[in-house]
Amino acid sequence: MPLSAPRRLLLALCWLPLAALADGSLSAERAQELETLLYQDCGSCHGMTLRGGLGPALPESRMNAYSRDGLAALILNGVAGTAMPGWAGLLTEEEARWLADHLQNDNPLDE
Repeated sequence: MPLSAPRRLLLALCWLPLAALADGSLSAERAQELETLLYQDCGSCHGMTLRGGLGPALPESRMNAYSRDGLAALILNGVAGTAMPGWAGLLTEEEARWLADHLQNDNPLDE
């Protein structure tokens, strides 16, 4: 039986090299993969443009209410009692911090 697109993506993410470059920065390829993950996988609940859906909108102003490390922890651990899952099994702490930084500084959505 063929895998669905979300399952294929999750499987691919499990096999992608999660290690950062020696200088501690993510490769441009990995950064692009994380941005795709944000707008497709996170977007499945938060809206493909992060304007909200099943989950709340993720505008830059709201994301900046958290510290970068606090937001990264939320990404990794999820939110208990909600549909927000933890992504610790698929993302490193550095990758979660990259996503948090992207949401806080390069986010095209602001209210």
